[in-house]
Amino acid sequence: AASARADGWLAEGLHAAAAANPRRMLGACRHGFDLLDQHLLTLGATELRARATAQGAEFAALAQRHAVQAGRPRMLLQWSERWRATALAAPPVGPLDDQELQADLTAVRGIARSIELAREHGQPTAGLAREQLRLETAVRERVMRTRGSGHPGYSDFSITQLLGELGTQRLVQIIELDGDLHLLVCADGRVRQFAAGRLADAAREIDYARFGLARLAYGNPSGRPADTLAVLEQTGHRLEDALLGKTARYLGDGPVVIVPPGRLHAVPWSLLPSLRDRVLSVAPSARAWLRARTAAPPDRRNVVLVRGPGLGASASELPALAAGSAGGTALADGTVLADGTATAARVLEAIDGAWLVHIAAHGTFRSDSPLFSSLRMDDGPLTVHDFERLRRAPYRLILPCCDSGLLAPAGADELLGLTSALIPLGTAGIVASVAPVNDEAAARLMIRLHHRLRDGGTLGQALRDARDDLADDPIRIATGMSFVALGAG
Repeated sequence: AASARADGWLAEGLHAAAAANPRRMLGACRHGFDLLDQHLLTLGATELRARATAQGAEFAALAQRHAVQAGRPRMLLQWSERWRATALAAPPVGPLDDQELQADLTAVRGIARSIELAREHGQPTAGLAREQLRLETAVRERVMRTRGSGHPGYSDFSITQLLGELGTQRLVQIIELDGDLHLLVCADGRVRQFAAGRLADAAREIDYARFGLARLAYGNPSGRPADTLAVLEQTGHRLEDALLGKTARYLGDGPVVIVPPGRLHAVPWSLLPSLRDRVLSVAPSARAWLRARTAAPPDRRNVVLVRGPGLGASASELPALAAGSAGGTALADGTVLADGTATAARVLEAIDGAWLVHIAAHGTFRSDSPLFSSLRMDDGPLTVHDFERLRRAPYRLILPCCDSGLLAPAGADELLGLTSALIPLGTAGIVASVAPVNDEAAARLMIRLHHRLRDGGTLGQALRDARDDLADDPIRIATGMSFVALGAG
């Protein structure tokens, strides 16, 4: 088996490292990665691909340690990209037209809806929950049996291409190695290497930041919003010290692309002082950013607005957006699905290959089974498994509800969730939140975001400008910090 042969190359690499023979060690790592790539391409299921990358972590660590010790930033970048977001780099296995799978997913929606109704009426749900677990297991087993294409379908990562594509932008890749954070700043035809803080310190400050954002989103009866925002800004300074160290002085004043490791995906990046007023985007890897950067927009600039059930007073931006009174996209070429029409089938049909999609819906993030993370539609949850059936993902996607950008780390440094499923299918950019948000403030932000998109530019530019438009209130400021632009669109 490929994994057993890879173990042999790992033993060779460790022996070469102990013998201080870096050339032999790097050769062993290269052979090991080639074997793992061949194995990964036989797998069609995203979850299996992500988990199959775990074996590559030790190869990557060997090569990365050597690159850090040798002070060779380009080598460090090359080896980091060799294993980062590998599952996203593999070509997607086309739309899953398996009728039995579609029937199982429909049944999952139905049982989830039955559980909701039972809870609303105070009825027991234990039996329904067991049936839900059975159906979800059937879906996972069916998807796991999907075969991969067996062909790479993607080119090797090129640092020269990356530097050329960046132009005036700066790409900052954050690498975690033995608990320490190392930064690579790619700009002006160069790759520079810097040391930052400790992963544990950054993780602690991220928890503080998310707690502060949640207090502002849901109200803080024990204090004023301005005081909470002041504490949050202090957290931002500490978070910058841990994540960026002294690198901030080398970021210039132009757009920045952040490529964090999987365990740092939920950072509210605009909370960091040196990033607050910038055009900022976040990507799972430099290779994924290049793919998003070169994704071709659809010929038809159609817009799809979706409103799921049970939102109450939230998602109040939808009527304004549909009417075009948000300063932007009057739906001469668009679709509105709401008030009973936002079923999973109709939503999937409408958003397939659309230019811009805005989905306001309650979301559920499933850390136990990330591909069952979902958005609530009129007939039940629309899961990541459903999105993977798209022939082409929407070119741009806006998800205004709480925690819509959360993902689950898996395998070596992979991420599983809604946003990670869409990038290989052609999505160039996504706006989503990494923290709880205030509904009223989020609605205002979304209206300004659409207004700015009408003027052109990327989602990162539109989000920065929309955030600036609403910098007159602590709750609105915190809401703007909770959203990130993912990808390059």
